[in-house]
Amino acid sequence: MQNYLLQAAGGGDILSMMMPMILIFGLMYFIMIRPQKKREKESQAMRNALEIGDEIVTVGGILGRVVSTKDETVLIESGSANTKLRVTRSAIQANLTAQESARERAAAQAQAAQAAKEEKARAKAESKGKKKSDE
Repeated sequence: MQNYLLQAAGGGDILSMMMPMILIFGLMYFIMIRPQKKREKESQAMRNALEIGDEIVTVGGILGRVVSTKDETVLIESGSANTKLRVTRSAIQANLTAQESARERAAAQAQAAQAAKEEKARAKAESKGKKKSDE
């Protein structure tokens, strides 16, 4: 009787019916959940790496310089009147000092790559000039 009902319903086992759902959940994990967890880890690492003197931006948009750090709070100095604010580490959105140094490193690497490319082109031109003079 059960076989007859399965055949009437289209046949097949439960695994073949569940496979599309399993694939959808797997795809959602790799497209949505995994990148979000990676961003969270990077944000937590940035917040844990704060040092005195770093320029930061809070979630509320306040710009300031780190004056002191404690376990879960950071004291920042903001504005021309040197207003001091205590914020939690989770309220820090970005470390401008780290971003600036990363941009400087990227620019230095780009300049070094351009210089190496120019040197290689110059050496190639010189070798062509020597070959022509030898002939």
